[in-house]
Amino acid sequence: MRGLWNILNLGIKELRSLARDPVMLILISYSFTVSVYTAATAIPETLNKAPIAIVDEDRSPLSAQIATAFYPPYFLPPAMISQAEMDARMDTGLDTFALVIPLSFQRDVLAGRQPAIQLNVDATRMSQAFTGSGYIQSIVSGEVSSFVGRHRTAGRLPVDLALRARFNPDLNKTWFGAVMQVINNVTMLSIILTGAALIREREHGTIEHLLVMPVTPFQIMTSKIWSMALVVLVACAVSLVFVVQGWIHVRIEGSVLLFLAGAALNLFATTSMGIFLGTVARSMPQFGLLVILVLLPLQMLSGGSTPRESMPDVVQYVMLAAPTTYFVMLAQAILYRAAGLAVVWPYFVALAAIGSALFGFALARFRAAIATMG
Repeated sequence: MRGLWNILNLGIKELRSLARDPVMLILISYSFTVSVYTAATAIPETLNKAPIAIVDEDRSPLSAQIATAFYPPYFLPPAMISQAEMDARMDTGLDTFALVIPLSFQRDVLAGRQPAIQLNVDATRMSQAFTGSGYIQSIVSGEVSSFVGRHRTAGRLPVDLALRARFNPDLNKTWFGAVMQVINNVTMLSIILTGAALIREREHGTIEHLLVMPVTPFQIMTSKIWSMALVVLVACAVSLVFVVQGWIHVRIEGSVLLFLAGAALNLFATTSMGIFLGTVARSMPQFGLLVILVLLPLQMLSGGSTPRESMPDVVQYVMLAAPTTYFVMLAQAILYRAAGLAVVWPYFVALAAIGSALFGFALARFRAAIATMG
C-alpha cells in the first residue's frame, strides 16, 4: 500500500508540473482539436480542380457533350481553346490536360470507325497526371457510349457489376483522416510527454530530490507512465466525442469505450518507450531528434498511412514488434467496422505483451540511469 501511495502522489506531482507548462498544454490542445480537423479536411484528393483545356475541331453535339462532362470537384470548367494556343498554355502551366477532339469525330464514331482523341498531359504534376489520365479516358468512353446508344442499339453487357462500398458508403476522405490523426497523436504525445517529464526532472535538478526519498525507480517510472497516459487518454476521448463526431461529423461505428481500452494498452507501451528515450537523451534537443527517428517509422509503417499488405515482407515482419501496428488494426476494426472484443482480442493480447516487454526494458534502463546519477 505504501508503494501504491507513492505512485499516486508522484503521479499527481507530474500532473501539477504539466499544468504549469503552457507549451505542453497548448501542444495537447492543438494536437487533439485543430490538428485533427486540418488533417481530416486538408487531405488532398488524388484529383481536385485539375485545369483542363479542350481543342474542339469537330464542333459537333458529341464533342459538346464530352466538353460538358468535365466539372468540379475533379476538374475545373474546361477552357475552350484553339490548336495554336494549346502548347503555349501548357508551357506556362495553365493547363494540366489538353484534349484535342479531331475534325469529323462524331461522323467517324457513328460510322463504326475508331477515331483517336489526343490527350496532352503535363507530367510534372505527377499525382494529377497519373490519376487524371484514367479519369479522362473513362469520361470520354462513357460519353461516347451514351451518345452512340441513342443512335443505334448497343449490345448488353453479359456482366453487371454492383458496387457496394462498406464502412464508408460516401467514400468521404474526412472519415479516414480524422480518426487516423487521433491515433497518430496518441502515439506522438505519449512518447513526448513521458520523455519530456523525465528530462525536465533532470534539467531542473528535481531528480536528485527523488533519489533521497524513500521511493524506488519502479515507483518513479510508473507514476510518470500512468499520469501522462491518463492525460493523453482523456484528451483522446474528448477529441473523439467533440471533434471527430461533433465538429467533423464522422460516424463512429463501434464502441468508444472498447477503443479507449485498447488505447490504454497502447499507451502502456508508448509511454514506456518515451521513458527509454528520455534516459538515452541528455537534453530536450537530443530527445526531439530521437522522437523524430522513432515516430516516423511508427506512423508511416504501422498501416495507418499505407496498407501493410503493400509493404515489403521484411517491413511487415519487423513492424510486428511495434505496438502501433496492432493499435492501428484495433482502432480501424472498432471505429470503422464496429468490431467487438471477440474480433480484436488478439490485438489486445499483442499490445499487452509488447507493452510489458517495453516496460521491463525501459525500467532496466531507467534503473541504470538512476544508479549513474546517484
